[in-house]
Amino acid sequence: MATVFDVAKYILHKEGNISTWKLQKLCYYSQAWQLAWTGKSIFPEDFEAWANGPVCPELFREHRGMFNVSENDISRGDMDNLNDDEKESIDIVLKDYGNMEPYALRELSHSEAPWKDARGDLPEGARCQNVITKERMGEYYGGL
Repeated sequence: MATVFDVAKYILHKEGNISTWKLQKLCYYSQAWQLAWTGKSIFPEDFEAWANGPVCPELFREHRGMFNVSENDISRGDMDNLNDDEKESIDIVLKDYGNMEPYALRELSHSEAPWKDARGDLPEGARCQNVITKERMGEYYGGL
């Protein structure tokens, strides 16, 4: 099985230098839509319902302190660990979401049930480490 770092490397290889916010959201949507389309996750790492949208803590630790990242900034991961089906899913996500600004991706994720459900009734901007479950992601995006 691939890791979130493999997906991040692939996205950065395709997109070039992007903000860390955007990278997190593109990884999230890659996982979500793969779950919706196939019922299988690309990687085992989870996303948490942070104040600025879904964040994978392991990936965050890799790019902590950076605003923008490129392929060379992520020391872990190998896009060759992704199979053709996974790459195709990520390519569709990049086609549909890749031109969106980071803030628009944040707002989109805030409007969707998986992030909102994981946060519950926490106030806007409150810290949260609740996991957005893969089951909820697959169920929600699979129903769209």
